[in-house]
Amino acid sequence: MDALPQDNTVADVAPWSEELTAYDKTHLKIYIRLLDAKAQGAHSDEVCAVLFGINPAKEPDRARRAYETHHDRAVWFTEIGYRKLLRE
Repeated sequence: MDALPQDNTVADVAPWSEELTAYDKTHLKIYIRLLDAKAQGAHSDEVCAVLFGINPAKEPDRARRAYETHHDRAVWFTEIGYRKLLRE
């Protein structure tokens, strides 16, 4: 898994909204990469290190929160959010 450019700062917790947010638009590539990595069977520790820049061995709670909240947001985007983006 290739690392993303470091200019794409990722929050420890993905913001939640029923609307498409600026954060979503900025981090769409992260959502796609996260879902792709999961589909390919990548371990969440590797995903956290590569996509979020978090060392899960040193910060397990932070890594878990980042992974889970961004994964949940990515799933929301694939089910609902993409429609809102297309309407724009």
